[in-house]
Amino acid sequence: MSTGRRLPLTGSALKWIAIVTMLIDHAGACLLEVFVMNAYGSSPLAGRLTGEQIMAWYDFDIQLRLVGRIAFPLFCFLLVEGAVHTRNMGKYMLRMTVFALLSEVPFDLAFHNTPFFAGSQNVYLTLVLGLLAVWILKGWRLQLWRLPAGLLLPAFAAQLLHTDYGAVGVLVIVIMFLLRELPWVRAAVCTIVLVAFNALEWPVVVSFLLIALYNGERGRQLKYFFYGFYPVHLAALWVVGRFLLVNIL
Repeated sequence: MSTGRRLPLTGSALKWIAIVTMLIDHAGACLLEVFVMNAYGSSPLAGRLTGEQIMAWYDFDIQLRLVGRIAFPLFCFLLVEGAVHTRNMGKYMLRMTVFALLSEVPFDLAFHNTPFFAGSQNVYLTLVLGLLAVWILKGWRLQLWRLPAGLLLPAFAAQLLHTDYGAVGVLVIVIMFLLRELPWVRAAVCTIVLVAFNALEWPVVVSFLLIALYNGERGRQLKYFFYGFYPVHLAALWVVGRFLLVNIL
């Protein structure tokens, strides 16, 4: 019987950290970039703020987005944990796919102020394609065709569909699955991949320190709350940006 000190973070705790840091990130990406800074030319505030006023928000936005970099590796790690331990991969995939579809209109509204935008897709779809990759890769040592198929096909689909993080996101999920027995190697490789993709991803170091504190327990599960938080918070941010900021700024 081990007498070692118990690690403090359950899967539920990691989910809470992931959704809070994601919310902070999206407050910058939606409220500040889309509506205040008019980064995509779709804000009703266009022309009402001076360049100096807009730039005053820039540094604050960068800080919010840096905090948000912590979220994605946590979601990828939890996805892989779910894939490894699920009793029914088909149901898991179906559930993720349903929420990816439910999230698309809120995502387009929050990040482009339009209900339909074909140029980018929400991160749930990246996670779905990553989950597909893991599903294909299960048992790859017995069937070597699974390794290239599990990596290349979902990654190509992510890039073709312009999902959030694209092929890099799928690659990170695959690395987490293949190196799950080598946690520090997994952390180093994923960090290198993400920072090479975007230098501003360096806060993912914090993500892997948090993952190192995972105790292997699920913790208290609010399953559909965690699934539904993504589309609901995006819709809420769009409402705030589209209807409240107009009267505040």
